Amino acid sequence: MASHEQSYSAGEAKGRTEEKTNQMMGNVGQKAQEAKEKTKGAAQAAKDKTQQAAQSAKEKAQEKSGKTKEKASEMGQSTKESAQSGKNNTSGFLQQTGEKVKGMAQGATEAVKHTFGMAPQRDEEKEHYAAQHGRDY
Repeated sequence: MASHEQSYSAGEAKGRTEEKTNQMMGNVGQKAQEAKEKTKGAAQAAKDKTQQAAQSAKEKAQEKSGKTKEKASEMGQSTKESAQSGKNNTSGFLQQTGEKVKGMAQGATEAVKHTFGMAPQRDEEKEHYAAQHGRDY
């Protein structure tokens, strides 16, 4: 009987050992699954944070690009206005200079005519001469 009792005890011990092993394996599997899910959640959070950072950087770059374009446009407009102003000033200066040169040339012409005696002497002659030559004296 001792051997029957020993067999029974051994079988009982084996059953308890298998049950304990199955419980431990179940716990290990459950812990592995929990670790896997936790890692997956952390990876997803890191991915989301990276995407948000990239989007934020992209928006800042676009904003700076827009400001740079606006500034360049303003500078271009200012340059255009300065050039137009300079053109207008130059045009007025050249016109004044041309009128002065024309007046000096007419004065020189009159001086030469007086020197050679070709200038009209009286008012009537000036009017007649002006009417024929299209000039005012």
